[in-house]
Amino acid sequence: MNYNIQHMRISTTTKISLFFFCMLLFNLSTHSQIRKVILLENNWKFQKGNFKNAEQINFNDHSWENVSIPHDWAIYGPFNKNIDLQKVAIVQNGEKTATEKTGRTGALPHIGTAWYRKDFSISKNDINKKILLQFDGAMSEPEVFLNGKKIGEWKYGYSYFYFDISSQVRLGENTLAVKLRNKEFASRWYPGAGLYRKVTLTIKNNESIKHWGTFITTPIATKDLAKVTIKTKVNVEQGKLVTTIYDHENKVITQKTTSELFNGEFDQNLAVDNPNLWSPENPYLYTAKTQFFINDSLKDEISTKFGIREIKFEREKGFSLNGKVTKFKGVCLHHDLGPLGTAINKAALKRQLTILKDMGVNAIRSSHNMPSLEQLQLCDEMGFLFLAESFDEWKKPKVKNGYNRFFDDYAERDVVNLVRATRNHPCIVMWSSGNEVPDQWGAEGVKRAKWLQDIFHREDPTRPVTVGMDQVKAVMASGFGAIMDIPGLNYRVHLYEEANERFPQGFLLGSETASTVSSRGIYKFPVEKGVMKQYDDFQSSSYDLEYCSWSNLPEDDFILQDDKPWVIGEFVWTGFDYLGEPTPYDEKWPSRSSYFGMIDLAGIPKDRYYLYKSRWNTTDETLHILPHWNWKGREGKKTPVFVYTNYDSAELFVNGKSMGKQTKTKTGTPQERYRLMWNDVVYEPGTVKVVAFDKKGKPVAEKEIKTAGKPYKVVLNPDRKTIKANGKDISFVTVSVVDKNGIPCPTATNQLNFKVSGKGSFRAVCNGDATSLELFHKPTMKLFSGKLVVLVQSTKEEGEIELAVKGKGLKTGKLKLSAK
Repeated sequence: MNYNIQHMRISTTTKISLFFFCMLLFNLSTHSQIRKVILLENNWKFQKGNFKNAEQINFNDHSWENVSIPHDWAIYGPFNKNIDLQKVAIVQNGEKTATEKTGRTGALPHIGTAWYRKDFSISKNDINKKILLQFDGAMSEPEVFLNGKKIGEWKYGYSYFYFDISSQVRLGENTLAVKLRNKEFASRWYPGAGLYRKVTLTIKNNESIKHWGTFITTPIATKDLAKVTIKTKVNVEQGKLVTTIYDHENKVITQKTTSELFNGEFDQNLAVDNPNLWSPENPYLYTAKTQFFINDSLKDEISTKFGIREIKFEREKGFSLNGKVTKFKGVCLHHDLGPLGTAINKAALKRQLTILKDMGVNAIRSSHNMPSLEQLQLCDEMGFLFLAESFDEWKKPKVKNGYNRFFDDYAERDVVNLVRATRNHPCIVMWSSGNEVPDQWGAEGVKRAKWLQDIFHREDPTRPVTVGMDQVKAVMASGFGAIMDIPGLNYRVHLYEEANERFPQGFLLGSETASTVSSRGIYKFPVEKGVMKQYDDFQSSSYDLEYCSWSNLPEDDFILQDDKPWVIGEFVWTGFDYLGEPTPYDEKWPSRSSYFGMIDLAGIPKDRYYLYKSRWNTTDETLHILPHWNWKGREGKKTPVFVYTNYDSAELFVNGKSMGKQTKTKTGTPQERYRLMWNDVVYEPGTVKVVAFDKKGKPVAEKEIKTAGKPYKVVLNPDRKTIKANGKDISFVTVSVVDKNGIPCPTATNQLNFKVSGKGSFRAVCNGDATSLELFHKPTMKLFSGKLVVLVQSTKEEGEIELAVKGKGLKTGKLKLSAK
């Protein structure tokens, strides 16, 4: 198997006649008249409930709430144990006896029916054109009405879909109504609720490029030459296609004119000399502008960003990008954005990716559903490889009202929409047709796996397909794993060797790994490994030695990645904590979000973040000490100190006294290979310092932590001081408290209050505590392990924004931001 294909276009330097150049300029100036994409964002009416005749034009919605899209109706709470209370055995976790579970879907009020309504206008110039209505995601089972009549429906809440409403729209005002329904027992995590992604209208000529009708690949992509193949489908059987490729600075590289049209499709090949190859280190994007003419009259025009790159998956060698063997240093991400819920926000997505980039992550898996288009755009721009997943269920159910109800009727349609809407993103290097599906057992499951893989291949022959397989013995026996392009194993590290021997592909992917659990800033004694370990405070220890019944510690995967060339990488569960699935406390209340993340729900890194960073980020220094050093009552007791670092050895000091030198070793435990550990340190207040040595034994870096006094002052640290005045941009402000000497207080739990004035507003707050029932949208919350994050959102006016954070007995923290 040799997947040598890439997303995108090419460019070669050619001369353009003055006449044609002028024609291009004319076409640019008239582009807005050729095709419009209108974002249906503001002035929606929303109400939860099942209303009779809510689709009708004259329905009275004056008392309904005014909202903007994207919108998640459930994130505003309140948290309630009874919302997702269920008695069930989680089969994929190895459970055989049903027990009472709570918090599995976040304990937020997502269940029920709700309506959205919006009026929009169609002008005289547009009434006879082709008009498409697209939903990037609607949770869930949307029924769509226009002017009182149903125009269509969809089922899967994660799917992109659209309707041609050209014959249903009216001149002037039109009324759009959307009915959504979330059933109980329909998800294994917090799914969100509502129109949580964009809704758009596309208005174009009747003779035009088909929706998602452009497919760009780069079958040849070397440093000297690239071949860009562009297939473009149109809805007529005549015309001319002109494609122009621009570089990152918008300079014309090449263009091509084609008049040959076969079955409604143009096929163009363009050459680009000395291409700038796309990679995580160099996420260089070109732009292909495609113009469709009939009798020299411009009928349609679209622009598509793409990257030139080559991917290969080969026996014994693994994955190569642009000729370089590359391991996937990946994380799995659920689709919620913490305190924002599932409502897409580009600033929040970019912050997530920025934090992950700093850790050294080079790949993302969208678990377990179609990614947002905004996330893919950012991964293109910022440089992340992407595993785009589709389903958590096929025909056999995991939950009663899951996707199994729709699989027969919708699976092919959902895969087709996923591929056609996203295949021009260079970041995507693999598709996933499923995650831990119960269909792994038996012959019918093998047939379904083959059927789905064939659909992906038909729609995109340039990328391989995988499935996250957790029933490894079953898929070895049935042939399920053997037919996959990429055999993906979820956990089961003890079966990697046997699976590689049995499967014919010659390599394995850790499609889901680790599932280590921890709570930021919380440490438990004695320090020891624990499986499904529970404590009275419903937290997990950040010594990073606790995991689940089906999973393992990070080092078990590190060893396979480092020592086995046929293991092509991993996607760790998870990059960020997410709402729902509070394992190991899914039988306890209150626990309503996960403990799996390397980064907590607020976006604050846990200690485990630095363990992975020490291995994955090969350019920046990592030197991280844990635990904190505020342990009143532990004086004289053993309090182990761990250091996560990319240096091989270091010496530890407590109040100036050496605790000895530690060196990473392959001959000890897995933890001793990747961590520096001083297990016999006795606690005494003061200063802990670590001095790291290079390979020659020379001191090259040091870091220290100190025992803090009482909380004295609030400190504010924004991720950005200047944000866009677009009403959507957000500054994420990390709030902490320090003592009179400026030392951070790692155990502080002060109740804080927030006030935003000027050209901004308070959007939300989160402290990363999986057991907190405080509401995200209220301007007050307790610190958790000394920190929380406040979200300050811009208005549409430029100017200054001020955030003030107060707490009883604390010196107020103030911060000025700018909106431009």
